[in-house]
Amino acid sequence: MAAIPDLLHALQFGDSMFPVGAFSFSNGLEPAIQEHVVCDPGTLAEFVRTATRQAATCDGVALIEAHRGTRCGDRRRVQVADRALYARKMNDEMRTMTVRMGRKLAQGAERIVGGPTLGGWLREVTEETTPGTYPVSLGVLFAELGMAEPDAFAVHQHGVALMMLGAALRLMPLHHLDSQAILAAIDESVADDYRYVSGLTLADMSAFTPQLDVLAASHVSAHVRMFMN
Repeated sequence: MAAIPDLLHALQFGDSMFPVGAFSFSNGLEPAIQEHVVCDPGTLAEFVRTATRQAATCDGVALIEAHRGTRCGDRRRVQVADRALYARKMNDEMRTMTVRMGRKLAQGAERIVGGPTLGGWLREVTEETTPGTYPVSLGVLFAELGMAEPDAFAVHQHGVALMMLGAALRLMPLHHLDSQAILAAIDESVADDYRYVSGLTLADMSAFTPQLDVLAASHVSAHVRMFMN
């Protein structure tokens, strides 16, 4: 029974409908479709899996560090993770996505959960003493709620895939069950991703995704676009 609150928190704050603005972003999928990098369910699955793998080795490392810092009461450790992650976002659109979603999550968490830890985090983000990236805000929130580190990581990874697949349904001919099959297959890899990244440090964070960076850069000047990135 003790696991029920954690499950419900994961369902609430990890839901794509939670108002952090995830529906406004495609995480690089829109330009990938425009440039025919993604054109069918097979290439979509490959693209989303690549994105979740990159998220694990970069965003996921920062989330874990923020979770650990919050659990031990080390706010400086959380801020260092936040700045390290922001510095590894190589283009404006990805930076915009992570800080807008992070701030909205911090605001929602402070209003719904409350408490000095989340209130202090929101104040730091609002005063811009730290960027307030989404993965770090999620790590702070779930640590404060007492959710286990692997579960916090899993919610984040599931959310990355869900955001992109939701965008895919609006951008290309795709059956809803095909998107769910892709999501299920990607979710199967989350445990292995966690085992790999849980032993990494901030110095090990990897953000080398040149194709995604080029696509995101081209999206800024796109004549027609549905998503902010």
